[in-house]
Amino acid sequence: MFRWFRRRKPTVAVIRLAGTIGERAGALRPGITAAALVQPIERAFNLPDLKAVALAINSPGGAPAQASLVVKRIRALADEKKIPVIAFAEDVAASGGYMLACAADEIFADDTSIIGSIGVISAGFGFQELLQRFGVERRMHTAGERKGMLDPFSPEDPKDVAHLKALQVEVHDSFKDLVRARRAGRLKASEEELFSGAFWTGTHALAYGLIDGLGELTQIMRARFGESVRFVPVTRRQSWLRRRLGLSAAAEPSAWAGEVLLAVEERALWSRFGL
Repeated sequence: MFRWFRRRKPTVAVIRLAGTIGERAGALRPGITAAALVQPIERAFNLPDLKAVALAINSPGGAPAQASLVVKRIRALADEKKIPVIAFAEDVAASGGYMLACAADEIFADDTSIIGSIGVISAGFGFQELLQRFGVERRMHTAGERKGMLDPFSPEDPKDVAHLKALQVEVHDSFKDLVRARRAGRLKASEEELFSGAFWTGTHALAYGLIDGLGELTQIMRARFGESVRFVPVTRRQSWLRRRLGLSAAAEPSAWAGEVLLAVEERALWSRFGL
């Protein structure tokens, strides 16, 4: 008696990295974090008949440390299992979003995608004059001379600003080192231009060597692995209880207030790129 087996199809795992990077306090807005992606990344690299891992990226950035941790985990498994990683930018892969793309061996984008913003930004507000206008006294007590640095309700101290800028330089240098290493031999513009914090369309990013081509995930993967290639989305698993508790918590008025603040913060990140 003969047993017939279907020919197994080549598989491409698809990990979606969408949204802002970092822990989000709201139940309705989970951010891109290393902790949340540990299991999806592991599952992606352990699929049978795996030919490549595709990263579908749509992120304006966020916490650099979280982006760096995700990149390191992807690269560790890609190197261990000898599996190519290919990134596909959607609307935007900028700032930390571009850092995520650098986990890939190749980066593709649409001609209208926004790419780049290789820099570091810190923004906030100063409210000390507003407090004075309404006769509000700011009271802050610390143990540690500089524990209250950059407090938005106190006058800005030049020493605090200098300290912040020094930290930004360190993070920026780390970002630049990653881009140099991952895009070695492919960058076609001056570092002064590339690392200025500017961003470009996919067409210009290709000319500058920040990406390898223009194209969409399905199209590129089918051209490379054949029309029979199987796409397997690998997502975060969430228990019924966790989903239930998350939605219940989000229903509380205090939670909705937090969601509104997060929405404003995230809207500001996206709006920097005209989105």
